[in-house]
Amino acid sequence: MKKSILITGAGGFIGGFLVEAALERGYDTWAAVRSTTSREFLQDERIHFIELDYTDQDRLEETLRDHMGEWGRWDYIVHNLGVTKSTNYLDFESVNYGYLRTLVDALQETVMTPDVFLMMSSLSVMGPGDEKTYQPIKSTDIPLPNTFYGVSKLKGETYLQSVEGFPYTIFRCTGVYGPHERDYYLMIKSIKRGFDFSVGFKKQMLTFIYVKDLVTGVMDALEKGPLRKAYFISEDKAYTQQEFRKIVCEELGKKFVIPVTCPLWLVKIVCHVAEFVGKVTMKASTLNRDKFKILKQRNWQCDTSDAQRDFNFRPKYSLRDGIREAVAWYREAGWL
Repeated sequence: MKKSILITGAGGFIGGFLVEAALERGYDTWAAVRSTTSREFLQDERIHFIELDYTDQDRLEETLRDHMGEWGRWDYIVHNLGVTKSTNYLDFESVNYGYLRTLVDALQETVMTPDVFLMMSSLSVMGPGDEKTYQPIKSTDIPLPNTFYGVSKLKGETYLQSVEGFPYTIFRCTGVYGPHERDYYLMIKSIKRGFDFSVGFKKQMLTFIYVKDLVTGVMDALEKGPLRKAYFISEDKAYTQQEFRKIVCEELGKKFVIPVTCPLWLVKIVCHVAEFVGKVTMKASTLNRDKFKILKQRNWQCDTSDAQRDFNFRPKYSLRDGIREAVAWYREAGWL
C-alpha cells in the first residue's frame, strides 16, 4: 500500500524540493499551505493540498479529524514550517515553537501520530562553535543558542523530546542552497556584478548542504523509522569565503572580482539600521540583530558521523557541483 506523507511549509524553498522527492518515491503526497502561499513550484497534479490553522488547536483538530475520516492518517510528517526572519522577534517563538507544539498536540489528540515526525531544525540551536581550535560541533556538545531564531528552534526540539514515545527525528541543517533559494543567490549575484562581501577579518569556516542532498537525507531517515535523535546535516567539508568565491567565479565564468571585507562593527551598524527600516516598513529584512550574530560566527563545522552511521547519510554534491546546478537554474530562470 502506498505510503502517505504530509509536508508543512511546502510552499517554501526546501518545501518544494521535499514535495518533489516524496512524489519521486511514490508517496501519496500532501502539501500543507495557506491560501496566500505561492504554488509556483508546486505544479505537479499529483500533489494534494491541505490548509492547516496552527493558531487554533480546536480548528486544527477538526481539520485533522476530517482528513482522518476520508483519507486516514499520514505515515510520515515532515515539519518544514518555520520563520527565519521577522520584524517581530516574538514570531520566532510563536511559529518555530508554538506552531510545532500545537501540531504535535493536535496529532496526539486526534490519534493521528505518524510513524515518523521529522522536524527541520537548524545548526543555530548549538550557538557559536569553537573559534580557537575550530573543532567541529559534535552531537554531545551542549546547545547554547545565541539568537532568537536558535532559541525558538531549540524549544521546538526540546518539546518533541519531552513527549513520551513520540516518534521524532530532528535535522539540524547547516546553510541550505540550490535552485529557487534567494539568500545565497544574492551572494552569487553580487559576485557576478564584480563584488564579494565577507564579514570580519578572522578566519571563518563555512559549511553547506545542497538542497537535493538534504531532501534525500530526509526521505532516507523517514524510511529508517523514528530515531528519536537530532542529527547535523551538512556536506562533510568546510570552506572559506575565498573558496566559495573562487567556485562561484569559475561557474559564472567571472575572471575578476573585488573582495570586500566588512569589519564587524560596520556590519553590526548596518544590521541595526536594516532592522529598524524593516520595522518601519513592516517588511522583514534579511539583515537584523539576530542575523549579525550568525554572520559573525566563525566556525560552522559540524560532525555528521551520526547521520552517516544511522541512515547512511552521504551527500553526493560537493559545493562546486551544487553551485554549478544552482547557477544553471538561476540563468535559465532569468535570475542571472
